[in-house]
Amino acid sequence: MIPTPDLSHLTKEDYKHVYEPAEDTFILLDALEQDADYLKSLNPRLCLEIGSGSGCVLSFLGAVLGSTSALYLGTDINIRAAQATVRTGLQNKVSTSALVTSLYEGLEQRIKHQVDVLVFNPPYVPTLEGEASVAQDGRDIAGAWAGGTDGMAITDQLLKNVGGMLSPRGVFYLVAVKQNDPEGICVRMRRTQGLDGEVILKRRAGGEFLHVLRFRRSE
Repeated sequence: MIPTPDLSHLTKEDYKHVYEPAEDTFILLDALEQDADYLKSLNPRLCLEIGSGSGCVLSFLGAVLGSTSALYLGTDINIRAAQATVRTGLQNKVSTSALVTSLYEGLEQRIKHQVDVLVFNPPYVPTLEGEASVAQDGRDIAGAWAGGTDGMAITDQLLKNVGGMLSPRGVFYLVAVKQNDPEGICVRMRRTQGLDGEVILKRRAGGEFLHVLRFRRSE
C-alpha cells in the first residue's frame, strides 16, 4: 500500500486558500494505486494534473510510478495552490512543477498529443448559474469546488480538448459525482474525442456519490 503523501508542511492558513484533501482526493489516489502496474507500463514522460491544489495527487502519482524521468506538472488558477504543489513535491521527494493558469491555457502547443497521464479532480459541486465563473475569477479556494448549474461548467471546458492533449498511449482520470452523469460523460467522450471511458471506482462519501472515470484511446 502506497502511503498518502506527507502534507505536514501545510498549515491551517494554507487551507484557508487551498483545497484540503478530502474523500474526492482519496478515491482518486485509490484509483491511481489500483492502476499502478498499468501506469508503470506506460513509461510516461509527461504527467499533468489540472487543478493540482495541495499537490497531494501529483506527489502520489510520483510515488506510484517510482523512479522515472517523467515530468510532473500541475496547473492551478490559484497561486497559493501552485506554490503548495511545489512544496508538497519537495516534502515527498517528487520533482513537481506548477504553473498558474486556467486549465492548461498557454500550454496548448507544448502539450499537444504529449500528455501520457492526465488527472483532473474538478470543481464538480452544482451551484447557482454563473457562480463557477465568479469563483474562477476570484482565484481562491472557491474555484476548487464551485461547478456551476450541473457541476460541469469547468469540466466541460476541458473535456472538449482532451483528445488533442493525450499522447497515443495517454490516459485520463476524472473525478465526478452522480449529478454530473458519469455514464453520459463516457458516451460523449467516445463520440466527440474517440476515447473509451469507464467508471473504475465509485464510493459514497456523505451526501456525495463519487466516481473515478478513466479514458483511453479506442483500440
